[in-house]
Amino acid sequence: MNFNIPEGLENQRETVVKESNTAIASGSGLLPVFATPAMIALMEETAHQSIAKHLPSGFTSVGTKVSINHIKATPLGIKVICHSKLVKVDGRRLCFEVKACDEAGLIGNGTHERFIVEAERFMNKIQIK
Repeated sequence: MNFNIPEGLENQRETVVKESNTAIASGSGLLPVFATPAMIALMEETAHQSIAKHLPSGFTSVGTKVSINHIKATPLGIKVICHSKLVKVDGRRLCFEVKACDEAGLIGNGTHERFIVEAERFMNKIQIK
């Protein structure tokens, strides 16, 4: 099936660092700063939402690979803005460049891959486990 998703699609999402998305809350560290898992989740959400409206009914995308650098810490109360760009479409495999910035500049960047799946078929296959 051809999905006609154009390379170059971009999207942006933002969040504010709060207790619930800190390293302490996620168990990834002991400091009240924006957690690496929270940053990666924001990057995945941003990429996913950029292509969701281009998929036919019954299809979605799932994250399959992340390669992320978390460069700088961001404290409580600071806004984080994430940007994604679809740089390659290879059949059902989608490759994104992602980056996150806070008010002081770049805090993380890298690549993220997603795979287009038919939701019902995907869920039926995992029920076998």
